[in-house]
Amino acid sequence: MIRFYNGLTLEPSGVTENEVWVDGTAISYVGPAREDMPAFQRQVDLGGDLLIPGFKDAHTHSGMTFLRSAADDLPLQEWLEKQVFPNEAKLTAESLTAFVKVAFLEYIANGITACFDMYFFPDQFVQVAKDWGFRAIMCESLTAGDDPSRVYDRYEKYNNMGPFVGYRLGFHAEYTNGMETFKTVSEAAHHFKAPVWCHNSETKREVDECIARHGVTPTRLFDDLGLYDYGGGGYHCVHFTDEDMDIFARRGAYAVLNAGSNGKLASGIFRLREAMEKGVKLAVGTDGPASNNALDMFREMYLINTYAKLREENAAAGDPARILDAAVAGGARAMGLTDCDAIAPGKQADMVRIDMHRPNMRPVNNVVKNLIYSGDPSNVRMTMIAGKVLYENGEFHVGEDAESVYRAAEKHARAILG
Repeated sequence: MIRFYNGLTLEPSGVTENEVWVDGTAISYVGPAREDMPAFQRQVDLGGDLLIPGFKDAHTHSGMTFLRSAADDLPLQEWLEKQVFPNEAKLTAESLTAFVKVAFLEYIANGITACFDMYFFPDQFVQVAKDWGFRAIMCESLTAGDDPSRVYDRYEKYNNMGPFVGYRLGFHAEYTNGMETFKTVSEAAHHFKAPVWCHNSETKREVDECIARHGVTPTRLFDDLGLYDYGGGGYHCVHFTDEDMDIFARRGAYAVLNAGSNGKLASGIFRLREAMEKGVKLAVGTDGPASNNALDMFREMYLINTYAKLREENAAAGDPARILDAAVAGGARAMGLTDCDAIAPGKQADMVRIDMHRPNMRPVNNVVKNLIYSGDPSNVRMTMIAGKVLYENGEFHVGEDAESVYRAAEKHARAILG
C-alpha cells in the first residue's frame, strides 16, 4: 500500500486536505489521518502539493508525433491533403510504434493518464499501451476505401482487452466517408449496443459541404441514421447549430473540445456558453501533435476558457471549474473509464501530483483557477496509473530509456520526411 499525506486533494466535492491510500491498482481510502493505519510499503509526504485525477486526453492521434512542426501553418483541408495524408501513407508498423512511444512519454510527463486515440496499426498501438501500463482507448478510423465491416472483428478483438485497452466504434469524418460506412457502423452500434465517435463539424466548410450533399448537418445526418442511439460523441464540434447541440444533449453525447488545434488551424471557437446552457456533456482533448502541436491539457483548459471570453467579448465568460471537470472526469466517462474519473475509494489509482511550490502556483488564492490559468506541465511531479508510478520528478518508469525512444523516432521520421 501507498500513503499520500500532508497535502491537498481534488475530489468530487472540491479541494480538501484528506489523505489518499492506494492498495494495488485502486484507491482504498480518502479522508483524514487515522490511528488504525495499516502497514504501508511507501509513504509520500506531499508537503502541501495537490493530488488530482489524471487528465484524460479525449481526442488525439498519438502516432502523429512524426509530423510535429513539420506540417504547420496551413488551413485544415490543405494541411490534410498536402502534408498529412501523403506522409501517413509511408508509415509502417515499426515506425508507428516508435512515434506512439514518444506520445506516451509526453502524456505521462504532462499528467495525462489515458488517451482516446484514432490512428493506424492498432496491434502495435495496443502493445505499447499494455507493455507500459498506459490507458489507451482506440476509436475506429474508417475512411473511404476501408472495409467498414471490419468494425465487427475489431470490436470483438480489442474492446475490453484487459485493463489498459479499449475500442470504440467510429469513423474519421463525414467528408472522408460515404453512406455505406455510416449504415454499417450504425448496424454495428445496434448490434453491440455501443456508442459511436467521429470528427464532427470541425470547420464551416465541412458543415456546408455536408448540407450540400445530404441536406442536413453532419450531426443531424448521423442522428437520423441511428448512430447516436447508444451515445458517443464528436471531436471538435466547433460549428454546431442549436439543433446539433439539442441532439447531443438529448442523446447524452459528448462534445470533445480541442481549442489548441482549432486555433492553430483557424477552424473557429466552440460555443461553450450555449453548450453548457443546453446541457451538452463535455470532454477535453489535444488533437494530434501535428495540428496542436503539444499534448498539453493545461494549455487546452486555458484556451477553452479564454477563447470563450473572446467569442462572447465578455471577460466573465468561461467556467474554469467546469472545464477542469471535463478534462479529468468528463473525458474518463466519455471514454468509458468510469472507474478512473475521481479520487474516491474504489476508483482506480490514476492520479497526478501537482507541485504547488512552483512560483506559477503561488500565492494559493484559488487552486482550480491556478491550474487553469497558470498551471503547466512543469507542475507535474508524479503520474500514477493503476497504482503504478510511471513518472516522478522528471524520470520515467516505463521499462525503456527515454533517449532511446527519441532516437528511434527521429530515425523513422527522417526516413519518412526526408
